[in-house]
Amino acid sequence: MTKIGKDLALAKQLLQSGQLVAIPTETVYGLAANGLDAEAVARIFEAKNRPSFNPLILHVADVAQAKALTSDFPPKAQLLADTFWPGPLTIVLPRHASVPDIVTGGLDTVALRVPAHSLTLELLRSLPFPLAAPSANPSGYISPTQPLHVAEQLEDKVAYILDGGSSSVGVESTIVMVKDDEVYLLRQGGHQ
Repeated sequence: MTKIGKDLALAKQLLQSGQLVAIPTETVYGLAANGLDAEAVARIFEAKNRPSFNPLILHVADVAQAKALTSDFPPKAQLLADTFWPGPLTIVLPRHASVPDIVTGGLDTVALRVPAHSLTLELLRSLPFPLAAPSANPSGYISPTQPLHVAEQLEDKVAYILDGGSSSVGVESTIVMVKDDEVYLLRQGGHQ
């Protein structure tokens, strides 16, 4: 069975070498890879058996990192980020050229979120890249809220599971798009 633990240095090392690490968030556990490494991101789709046209959310440490991944961060996005980040809100914005097509499903937008989980935020702050991280389960399965769920569902497809206890929300994040100074609800999710 895949190793479960709280070793941030190991998680960082594995992610830097292009491997998959399950990370805790307040919503559900995510299956994370270097969000700027197309080969590493491809491993997420393979492990989850997820269609490659399905965009992924990039998890970032703060607003500054989010802004570096978008070509436009309008005032309404700033207001949403100031109000709800860190937290279970994903904001979809025009993508920066540095974001690989595989992350965005070929779209000209990128989905960004600052998770409200101290262990994952510490990991994100230590990395020079964002983490692409959909839920850490095979497509079609219930999203995992505990490390053991990840181990049972993904087995050896994940190099390490960072143990952050049980997810407090238990449902994926809400997703909104900011476009032409309007905010559009794309997915209703959980909240704290």
